Amino acid sequence: MLLREVEYAKPASVADALGVLAQNDGARALAGGQTLINVMKARAASPDVLVDLNGLDELKGIELAGDGTLTIGAMTTYTELMASAEAKARPILGEVVSTIADVQVRNRGTIGGNVCASDPTNHLPPLMAAIGARFTIAGANGEREVGADEFFLGVYMTAVGVGELLTKITIPAGKHDGFAAVTLGVDGTCIANAAASLDGSLRIALGCVDAVPVVLEPASADEAAVREAVRGAALDPPSDVHATAEYRTHLAEVLAVRAARQAQER
Repeated sequence: MLLREVEYAKPASVADALGVLAQNDGARALAGGQTLINVMKARAASPDVLVDLNGLDELKGIELAGDGTLTIGAMTTYTELMASAEAKARPILGEVVSTIADVQVRNRGTIGGNVCASDPTNHLPPLMAAIGARFTIAGANGEREVGADEFFLGVYMTAVGVGELLTKITIPAGKHDGFAAVTLGVDGTCIANAAASLDGSLRIALGCVDAVPVVLEPASADEAAVREAVRGAALDPPSDVHATAEYRTHLAEVLAVRAARQAQER
């Protein structure tokens, strides 16, 4: 289906982009376009203005601080993250994005676009929740930072409000992470997934079982403790053509154990 007529803006800076977004209630930021363009074709979204963020170097790049903290620009692509020497300080990031879709999508899709889509079947929301990412959001009143637990608000809903932009993601130091998923085909979206981060205590985030990642903190990293934590969460995932609620609940437990085991092995 063809797109309906829409205005197009190509701002020269983040400040310019924020200005366009503030002046137009129907404006939407365009990152990689992997999701937005498709929903526009399906008439599920009808923005009046597309604000193209491509070319804004302010929103790109990966920096590694002396304490191991990573700062990733929101418009950094999956391919750029995979190739980054700095990002190897947190290897799980490159490993997970390397499994997203295909080369064309990875060349175009962005880290910020993925998390801002807040699609429960995406790979990155549970990973960001597990590793304790923090999100910097810019708006007319300056910048603010929110944690992953406050960033994901619902299906296709995040803490990024009208007239605001996600500018960067901050990842704390750490290397003991794991990720496991069952996907639709080799490179499809997830039926269920789980991410784990082990740094003294274990933190697990489950994806595809609720509108936002379900975060658990098991008593220990032992398999029995992980299974108990998942069962205690009283999950109530949706059923669809790909999986029943019961199957997703089962997968959540299995994948949580796998992700935790991977983190332990590291």
